Amino acid sequence: MNPITPIINGLKITLSHLFKKPVTLQYPTERPKVAQRFRGLHALNVSHNKAKCVACYLCPTVCPAKCITVEAGEDANHDKYAARYEIDMLRCIFCGYCVEACPVDAIRMTGEFELANYRRQDFVYSKERLLEKK
Repeated sequence: MNPITPIINGLKITLSHLFKKPVTLQYPTERPKVAQRFRGLHALNVSHNKAKCVACYLCPTVCPAKCITVEAGEDANHDKYAARYEIDMLRCIFCGYCVEACPVDAIRMTGEFELANYRRQDFVYSKERLLEKK
């Protein structure tokens, strides 16, 4: 075998990569495409200017990480609503069982994946913070 052949093959591979589009994204200026089925941060859906959640307690029941806290309230029409709804993102494993269990489609998973914070209490997402997510 000619000792030059492996060197030429290596140079061919190197030169072919010089003209290809780079794989590396210039994050954060260049945003990655998130798959449609990606399970990121949770969001509460809104119907008639209020959260759709009816405080049925199915999401905290099915949550294997026990990171969802719901406290029910009752309005003037005796309809239940979630007076307090919190998700502790430090405990959440993003399994999506809460979304599957919800009978009124009140919670969904968004494509948001940037969850970094400096303080532990910032990882507890309240109802108001979950309603802000689109």
